[in-house]
Formats: sequence, structure tokens, C-alpha cells
Amino acid sequence: MSAAPVGLRGGAVSGTAPGAAPGPRRASTRRRLFDAAVTLIAEQGFSATTVDEIAERAGVAKGTVYYNFASKNVLYEELLRDGIDLLADSLRQAADSATARGGTRIDALDAMIRAGLDFIARSPALTQLYVAELWRTNRTWRATVQSVRGRALGVVESVLRDAVRAGELTDELDVPLTASALLGMVLVAALDWLSFQPHRSVEDVHASLSRLVQGRVGATTGR
Repeated sequence: MSAAPVGLRGGAVSGTAPGAAPGPRRASTRRRLFDAAVTLIAEQGFSATTVDEIAERAGVAKGTVYYNFASKNVLYEELLRDGIDLLADSLRQAADSATARGGTRIDALDAMIRAGLDFIARSPALTQLYVAELWRTNRTWRATVQSVRGRALGVVESVLRDAVRAGELTDELDVPLTASALLGMVLVAALDWLSFQPHRSVEDVHASLSRLVQGRVGATTGR
């Protein structure tokens, strides 16, 4: 599967201070490198993908890769961080928009499901890599994966806790586990949809997952 651009953020890269946003030209170069890397690594694996291949796919010199990232490992780590940060932002914006329109926290969860599906449909290769990394414990970037996982889960957990405080969900709800289950459901269901049921529309997939959430999580309040 090919991936759409996963976006850019500053980070601990060669020549860029942590948290500092690169200039427009460098941001464009980093975008091309992220796009090239995520596609190649999804196609043939991290170990089999070389810096030369990433540079060739991105249309830049090999030295440009090392100018922007200290190593292939750093590039991949930054790619994961950037992509999942964008996913977390999409989930938060969807939840905030739902509640701003007067919706319940369950409505916010439903909006987050749709936002997650839309994001994954735009960046399937990134999602594929992220899901694969969740099961690996021997990578040098394991701490980064745990960190970005925590940020995405934190958005879902905050909505669940708000729902519990508002009485929309039972206070017996296991918030961390439920958040993991909801995020995992969206990730795996979306990848299955794109790989094996591409004829289905995003509206159809969202409706099915929405009914599942309304019937399982929302059922605690008799919805």
C-alpha cells in the first residue's frame, strides 16, 4: 500500500534543535524523505531498506538524508513520532468539535473513530508500520513508540474520563484498557478494511464500528 504524506514536526535531528520547526525548504525535503521511507519500509522492511533507496525515492542526494537525520534509525524514529502525533491531533480535534456542537462524550468517541479511519485511509503504510512496531521489544526506538502510543491513548482516555465524570459511563469502567481496546479496534479494523475489503466505503466501516461502540461502551448508560 502506498502512503500519503504523514506531515512534519520538529525533532531531535541532525542540525535541528529539539522542538524547533525546520524552514520551508527543509520541511519540504523532510516531507519527501518521510514519504519515501514510510513507503519503502512498509514494502520491504526496515532492515532491507537502505539510505540510498530512500534518497533515490525522495529524489535527493544521499548526503541530504544525513543532513536532515543522523541515521536511518533516527529518520524512522522521527517518522513514527511525527505520524502518531498527527493522529493524536486528529483525534483531539474531532472530539473537541463534537462536544463544541453540543454532543455527548459518546458522540466525541464516535467522532474520533471517524477521524481515525480517515487518517489511516490517508496514511495506511504509516499505520501498518506503527502497528507492527507495537509488538517488537528489541528496537532502539522502543521508548519513542511507547511515548507516541501514550499520547494517542491519552486523548482517548481523557474523553472516557470526561464521560465517567459526566455520568455518561459507569465509574467502574477500566479507562486505560478501554482506551487501548478502542484505539486498537480502529487501527486493526481499518487495516483489514483497506487490505481485504477495499470496496467498502469509509462511511460504511464507520457505521459498523460506531454501532459496536454504542452497543458496548455506550450501553453502560442504557443508550
